[in-house]
Amino acid sequence: MPEVRIGFNSRDRQRYWRRTGVLTLTLTGVLAAMSLTTQGPVKWWWVGSLGTFSVVAVLSTINSLYGHVLLSASGLEFRTFVSRRVVPWNEVARVEKRQRVSRSGIWSDLRVIRAHGRSLPIPGTLTNRMADAELERKRAVIQERWSLATGG
Repeated sequence: MPEVRIGFNSRDRQRYWRRTGVLTLTLTGVLAAMSLTTQGPVKWWWVGSLGTFSVVAVLSTINSLYGHVLLSASGLEFRTFVSRRVVPWNEVARVEKRQRVSRSGIWSDLRVIRAHGRSLPIPGTLTNRMADAELERKRAVIQERWSLATGG
């Protein structure tokens, strides 16, 4: 069984990079304005806090955009910017689509629900499109590989 890669395509990466760029430029502008107008030790507390938040936001985006899952005969191989993990197919209880509501809309992603342990988000599946054919295609491929690997 050949390996299948689940992750963002280049078009989706560009779209999310634009959003990240807007967020980063906004936070940079706020940091610059605060560092020029705020006086005293409070200034550095705010600048440091927002700077740390900015770095965490950018690293989280890099992790989400360039992370992917390889579907192999042995299981799901999670490969992200900060970690590597293999979840054998026999540990998978189900794959489900989850939705969450935020100010920017309704976001959906796929998660692997394990028989034992916490559920894991599948990198490269986050979307805010209501009827996303690409997300459903990814879900179908994962379900098919899981079924083939477990014989059911």
